[in-house]
Amino acid sequence: MDKSGDTGVILIRSEELLNWSREKSLWPLTFGLACCAIEMMGAMASNYDLERFGIFPRPSPRQADIMIVSGTVTYKMADRIRRLYEQMAEPRYVISMGSCSNCGGPYWQHGYHVVKGVDRIIPVDVYVPGCPPRPEALIDGFLKLQEKIRTEHPLLGTKESVLSDDKPAESDDLRLRS
Repeated sequence: MDKSGDTGVILIRSEELLNWSREKSLWPLTFGLACCAIEMMGAMASNYDLERFGIFPRPSPRQADIMIVSGTVTYKMADRIRRLYEQMAEPRYVISMGSCSNCGGPYWQHGYHVVKGVDRIIPVDVYVPGCPPRPEALIDGFLKLQEKIRTEHPLLGTKESVLSDDKPAESDDLRLRS
């Protein structure tokens, strides 16, 4: 108890507390496939210091809650990406980094082996554009993912957004992509 008589008690809903703790401790599984991985490694280096946002890269899918797919996704790698995604614990998120993982990049027109976007394999939560995207763009993608996590219902087990006045969504346009 301080001099003002305030006891220092903070009232908060359990959903807000869980979302706050989840958004401040993001552990990405780094899955670099091509040149975008160099920019991802640059974002993880000391110049940008992602640990100040609570982002700590993990080498195992069982310890991670975010998968960053950076680079060209081929059909040969698609099964491995899906397997790693399925090994991750819920709730799990995906950041698609770069033009090649977003839409196939410049390679899908001339090659039969390139997937036209990683979203055909696993659900993507945040797209980071660019070829290759700068580390600042990846940091912006993490901040957008933190905004999305802040509005979720963790106790319901869904990745739907929390709407104002706790009313159910009237159309699919109001829901975040899961």
